[in-house]
This record gives sequence, structure tokens and C-alpha cells, in this order.
Amino acid sequence: MPLQVSDYSWQQTKTAVFLSLPLKGVCIRDTDVFCTENYLKVNFPPFLFEAFLYAPIDDENSKAKVGNDTIVFTLYKKEAAMWESLSVTGVDKEMKQRIREKSILQAQERAKEATEAKAAAKREDQKYALSVMMKIEEEERKKIEDMKENERIKATKELEAWKEYQRKAEEQKKIEREEKLCQKEKQIKEERKKLKSKSLTRNSASRNLAAKGRNSENIFTEKLKEDSIPAPRSVGSIKINFTPRVFPTALRESQVAEEEEWLHKQAEARRAMNTDIPELCDLKEEEKNPEWLKDKGNKLFATENYLAAINAYNLAIRLNNKIPLLYLNRAACHLKLKNLHKAIEDSSKALELLMPPVTDNANARMKAHIRRGTAFCQLELYVEGLQDYEAALKIDPSNKIVQIDAEKIRNVIQGTELKS
Repeated sequence: MPLQVSDYSWQQTKTAVFLSLPLKGVCIRDTDVFCTENYLKVNFPPFLFEAFLYAPIDDENSKAKVGNDTIVFTLYKKEAAMWESLSVTGVDKEMKQRIREKSILQAQERAKEATEAKAAAKREDQKYALSVMMKIEEEERKKIEDMKENERIKATKELEAWKEYQRKAEEQKKIEREEKLCQKEKQIKEERKKLKSKSLTRNSASRNLAAKGRNSENIFTEKLKEDSIPAPRSVGSIKINFTPRVFPTALRESQVAEEEEWLHKQAEARRAMNTDIPELCDLKEEEKNPEWLKDKGNKLFATENYLAAINAYNLAIRLNNKIPLLYLNRAACHLKLKNLHKAIEDSSKALELLMPPVTDNANARMKAHIRRGTAFCQLELYVEGLQDYEAALKIDPSNKIVQIDAEKIRNVIQGTELKS
């Protein structure tokens, strides 16, 4: 049975009640204080104190101070008035039990409201944090897009400047050629004048010769002219024999049909030109050549100007979309710029054009498999990447670098499977 504490003292003003409750050895850790607007309870085993307050108090702002074997309460009244006593008088046990239950229900409802308010505040904080993160990500994405656009504009300007430089260089060469031609024409005219003056001198000397001598000389020259005319060429046919083409593979492993198909396909690709491009009228003659654009893209790639290289390959592909090396080289640029999905698309297109598989296109097929496999691995699609590396090893089994990279991918896949 708990010991009811009746030895306490209290004082009041119109707005507050000051209650002093002596409890020997009291400490915050072992003390349980429960307070509502009409009920106050202190449980410090084995001591128990209850007070059914005379009037409602502001339990949220009221205070309790524990120390020096005493608990001091400062209870703020809801209505400014003087109390006749601390507790309500004439309250039976049933009434006290109802007050206790009502106080507990009020405390539970307040705790529930506080929990809900805390959860709502937490949701609002999370929502705000999410909106802030989305805003930051949007700004970063926009910043990256602006950087890409600036790089594209810069590359376009560099290409335009290079075109202008080439045009001025061509104009300068043309002017220099015209000046040289003018100088040569002047030299020829001067030489003709000299020859003409010499011939006049000779003619004046030949006039002194006898008429008979002139006549005999003229007859002799006419005879020489008649003798110098060749006879008409006889009609005939010339037979031409072509040497058979020697394929690089051995006869027992010959792929004559496939290699002939590949050569025919390459010849058709060189002839396939798209001339329905509006920009063609603004280009120079060499800029309309896909091979020239491919070489230009290779030079830009070597200087790490990948965006400009992609622009050159794009124009070359628009002119001729049957050349596999254009897609293969553009895939390398996309790989450098981390445009991984585009690198996969270009590598797949190159492999599609590099059919049928023959010795002549083996190196290009191996590069296409490696570039597509690298893009797959950077996308963490290690199984697909390993398939491409193994396809490259089938083409060149002795390539040590590809063997090492394939082994690394296998280790990654095995490690992932073990973790899962």
C-alpha cells in the first residue's frame, strides 16, 4: 500500500498557486508526476500524493522543481480568483475515480494530438526537403544541359571558323595561281616577241638567195611533208585477261562467297550518296565527301573535341548512311561523353553493316563489340557486356587486353551474385 502524503504547504495569488511537497530522498529519475487541469498526482514509491484541484489550472505552462527532498509546484490558474482550498471538498470515491479517468483520457488525447502533430510536421519537413532536393537536381540538370549547349555552340563556331579559314585559304591559293599564270603569260609573250624578231632577221637574210634555190628547197620540203604523214590504223580487237583475286584466307577455310558479298556491299556503300540535303549548297566540294568528313572527325577526336567530331560524323552519315566506320567512330565519341545508350545504338548499327563477317572487317567488328560491351558495363549491365567481350575474343583470341577485361567483368558478376 502506498503512503499518502498529507504534510504539504501551499500559498496562492490571484493568478498562481505555489505548492511545496516534502519527500525524503526524492529525485527526478524515480518520480512520476501526472498533471491535468483538475488533477495532480505525484508517485514516488512508497509515497503517493493526489490533489483534486479546486479550480482548473493551465497544466501546459505550470512547472515543477525537484530538489533538496522537496517538490515545488507553480500552478497557473486559468481564471484569476482566490481559492478557498487546494482540493475540492465533499468529493466521494466514485467522483474521484471519474476525475482520474477523465484526466487520463484528456492526457491520452493530448498525447495523440501531439504525436499526430509531430508526424504531420515530420511529413511537411520531408516534403519540403524533397522539393528542395528536386529543385537542386533540376538546377544541376539545367546546368549540365546549358554546358552541353554551350559546348555544341562552341564546336559549331569552331567548325564555321574552320570553314571560313579554309575558304580564305582557297581564295588566297586561287589568287596566287592567277598571279603565276599572269607572270607565265607575260614571259611567253616576251619570248614570242624575241622569237619573232629573230625570225624576221632570218627572213631578211633568206631573201638574198636565188629564186632557183628557193624553188628546189620548196619542192624538197613538200616531199618531206608527204613522207611524214602516217598510214591509217588498221581495225582490230584487244583481249584483256584479269588475274584472279587472291583472298587472305586459306582455301580449306575459304569464304569466297561471303568476301565477294562484302566487297559488293562496300562498293554499293561508296556509291550510295544522299544529295537531298539543304546544307549541301553551302558546303565546299571536299566537304560533301563522307570520307573527308570521316578523316576530319578522326582529327577532332584525336584533339579530344568530341562534340565537333560527332557533328562531322553526323553530316557524313546524312550524306551516306551505309559506311559502318562512321557509326563505329561516333560510338567512340559518345562513349567518351558518357552518352552510353547512343554508344550502344551506334555500335549495334556498325555491327549490322559489318555483315557478312569476313577477315577484312574482323578488326572493325571486334572494336564494335568492345565499345558496346564497355557501354553495357558502365550501365552496370555486366552480363550483356561480358557477351560482347566474349564475341570480341572469338574474333581475336590472342588479345591479352580483352582477355584481362573479360576476366574482370566475370569477377564483378560473380561478386554480385555472391552478394545477392
